[in-house]
Amino acid sequence: MVKSFLTKIVTANDLLTGEVIYQTDNNSWTKHLIKAEILEQAILANERLEAAKLQEFKVVGAYLIDVSLSTLGPAPCHFRERFRSKGPSNYFHGKQAS
Repeated sequence: MVKSFLTKIVTANDLLTGEVIYQTDNNSWTKHLIKAEILEQAILANERLEAAKLQEFKVVGAYLIDVSLSTLGPAPCHFRERFRSKGPSNYFHGKQAS
């Protein structure tokens, strides 16, 4: 049985701030999931992940996450990624402060 490819986004943590960040279509990074590049082909997703891993001066721990698409934009499929997208949970700062 062949698994179908789910829509992906490359995520990592900013090396200096620790913030959760997402890769954009111009190989830069954003804190906003809505601005992330949506990857719908496995080969492209793997290429973008490898490009992210080469940016060790900027990011740490790059990997692919599964997302679902809606009219509101991408939404992480896994609880862990939904939790990460909200920002740190120990006190209000970063994304939670706004």
